[in-house]
Amino acid sequence: MADILIIDDSPTDVRVLTTLLERAGHQVASVGNAEEGIERVRSMPPALVIMDVIMPGMNGFQATRTLTRDPATSEVPIVMITTKAMETDRVWGLRQGARAFITKPVNEGELLACINQLLSSAA
Repeated sequence: MADILIIDDSPTDVRVLTTLLERAGHQVASVGNAEEGIERVRSMPPALVIMDVIMPGMNGFQATRTLTRDPATSEVPIVMITTKAMETDRVWGLRQGARAFITKPVNEGELLACINQLLSSAA
């Protein structure tokens, strides 16, 4: 299927998402902070990024803005997954360039449908 990069500082969330995505046939890599994630996307662009919002150092909003405003990485779709459930957070995430905004706990069917839609529209 697709190479997906998870940028999230929670080992538990990374494990859950990795299991779910690998079960769906995707290849998954992960990094634990936004700065490392940006470098990874620039050096080895994945088909899609799953981005947490709340992380130490640079947050997911800032990292998403950085990636989507860089011509070298702007085509990589970003799905933000977070506990931040306010409508203003969703709107802000989408304004930063995220293609989708999903709140935790993640609904497996919703996430996979979102990823499949984004990957098929990018192809």
